[in-house]
Amino acid sequence: MMQRRADGSAGDADYAAIGGVYTDYRKPDPRIGAYILDALGEARTVLNVGAGAGAYEPADREVTAVEPSASMREQRPAHLPPAVDAVAEKLPFGDRSFEGAMTTFSVHQWKDLRAGLAELRRVTRGPVAVLTCDPLLLRKFWLADYAPEVIGTEARRYPPVDDIADGLGGDTQVIGVPVPIDCTDGFNEAYYARPERLLDPDARLSCSAWSFVDDEVHNRFAAELRRDLANGTWERRYGGLREQAEFDGSLVLVVSRPTGS
Repeated sequence: MMQRRADGSAGDADYAAIGGVYTDYRKPDPRIGAYILDALGEARTVLNVGAGAGAYEPADREVTAVEPSASMREQRPAHLPPAVDAVAEKLPFGDRSFEGAMTTFSVHQWKDLRAGLAELRRVTRGPVAVLTCDPLLLRKFWLADYAPEVIGTEARRYPPVDDIADGLGGDTQVIGVPVPIDCTDGFNEAYYARPERLLDPDARLSCSAWSFVDDEVHNRFAAELRRDLANGTWERRYGGLREQAEFDGSLVLVVSRPTGS
């Protein structure tokens, strides 16, 4: 039987501990959302697995949300339907129940990736869109020089993109999603041109990888980044990013459509 934390969290991160400020920092960015909408096509009934507080759920579709963490379900805005308490690996829906499905920043939390992907495909008769990070591309981001432990943690947690595509089957496509310079969704790479934002402990806490490193890493990172911002080292190395409208980092959308659709 799958083990879940006290608040229902089914993955390796404890959202009862880190989810309290999540919605203050992780606001869906419409430019990223546009990629998901395009992938869903004409699907009117959409399943959102690992839905959290409802980020990226399309407002013009009939959405059914699944979220195992009670603390995240409680943060869903009143205008969104309540989320079903369930896990990706055991979805409580019949075969081909939905025209489309989506999951964002969630697959690295699943206990059994292949089982979860098979369930997504089982209950969906149309496109499935998975927003995730490619672990092979994480080291493109300057954070690797300041907190390699965090990047290493993310690289271990995020499944290989090929494994996601293989698990979904059908006609699959991997689409790189550029991160805009003023991205409102505060995952680590969202701050590629705004390093000062990651000096905020709550901003770091809203990226689950930071919850896997100890205070020594947090303190060292903050001290070194603060020093390099003050003496100009960060600007000399990475200052060009402040003028770069987008960052082509690790963010990708894996889209699966039934063969022949």
